[in-house]
Amino acid sequence: MGEQKIKSDGVIHIGKNIRTARLSAGIGQTELVRLVQLTGTPLTRETLVKFERGLQHIQASQLRAIRDALKTSYDELLRPKETD
Repeated sequence: MGEQKIKSDGVIHIGKNIRTARLSAGIGQTELVRLVQLTGTPLTRETLVKFERGLQHIQASQLRAIRDALKTSYDELLRPKETD
């Protein structure tokens, strides 16, 4: 059985939260991908772009590696979308 995948649902936009945390940390997409790959977790820049745009589901191991690379928390990455 495959690894658990996490998807954004209309309430939580994981990709947007990843992008916000990445920009706050001053890390570019290529650098984040490199940091994640150093943990042994597969990730390409193209996949990261799809995550950030909400076009692809993220695996739990990828979310954990991104969290660690950005030195942030699951709370920050899984923060609900703000209502208008």
